[in-house]
Amino acid sequence: MSMDPVELAAMIKAMGAELGFQHVGITGIDLSRHEAGFLRWLDAGMHGEMDYMARHGLKRLRPAELQPGTRSVISVRMDYMPEGLADAPGVLMDGRKGYVSRYALGRDYHKVLRSRLQRLAERIQAHIGPFGHRVFVDSAPVYETGLAEQAGLGWKGKHSLVLHRGAGSWFFLGELFVDLALPPDEPAAQGHCGRCTACIDICPTGAIVADGVVDARRCISYLTIEHAGAIPVELRPMLGNRIYGCDDCQLACPWNRFARPTGETDFAPRNGLEAADLLALWAWDERAFLSRTEGSPIRRIGFERWRRNLAVALGNAPADKATLRALETALEGSDGVVAEHVRWAIGRQRAMLRGRD
Repeated sequence: MSMDPVELAAMIKAMGAELGFQHVGITGIDLSRHEAGFLRWLDAGMHGEMDYMARHGLKRLRPAELQPGTRSVISVRMDYMPEGLADAPGVLMDGRKGYVSRYALGRDYHKVLRSRLQRLAERIQAHIGPFGHRVFVDSAPVYETGLAEQAGLGWKGKHSLVLHRGAGSWFFLGELFVDLALPPDEPAAQGHCGRCTACIDICPTGAIVADGVVDARRCISYLTIEHAGAIPVELRPMLGNRIYGCDDCQLACPWNRFARPTGETDFAPRNGLEAADLLALWAWDERAFLSRTEGSPIRRIGFERWRRNLAVALGNAPADKATLRALETALEGSDGVVAEHVRWAIGRQRAMLRGRD
């Protein structure tokens, strides 16, 4: 590399801004201070059925083992908060609607960030010639929160998400591993959550078990997205109408009052999923699901898991004969995990209707 490293780092940040990243930071590859906490989390089984977490082990915290030759990591932030976020609490309070985590309303963020990071790598190469690199967007064992902290993008909040004083937490993270020795940025100052416990207090299932520690086995995002089997019966009422992910901890966080709506049209809501009627979603067959979630991160959970989540939400919905009929009609064509959740929902609706009468 003939270019001065300091000049190159400044150029990389400028190019990143041109490509739509709101923050570009650089860090080295030593994540050793995070290893003990990560191992305790694994040993406690808090990763649930995410076996890949344990399978990769400390590789997640050792970038050079994941990508040999890595000397620096370029960590980026892209804001995704859609317009109309103020309506989110209203959707959560309306049991007839389905709540989809705000990050999943538009185009799959993996595709958006991966494309931009690849373009960033190509621009760097145009200036310095070929260099070793690899793009990551939540797609491999990468300890992205630790890297983001060390690159100055923010601090780890009590909900375990990275927080930025001027942007809250409504953003995606991505990384570009490079074999370039770049000057690292100062790590973000920690402790800006102070004594606030808003995220811990609001969590519907009590999944935030300590400062910065989330037990995935109780987390609604894990249960509705990563978890493939039956949702524990005792947790189902707590899911409310959340059918894909959960934003409660972010909605409650005082720092998010500084977040600004994204200018990325790719993240704009599609198919009315920001406040969709549960019965309308329940009427989708698999073909409709695949069509209307094309290009969306929702598609990756598959139709069966989608129906399972909807059944739970319908079981938690206000007592309604039309809801009960829709569930009873669907039961005959359902089997396995979906059928079990439909039966549970039918029982809930019948009990509520009896109580109302």
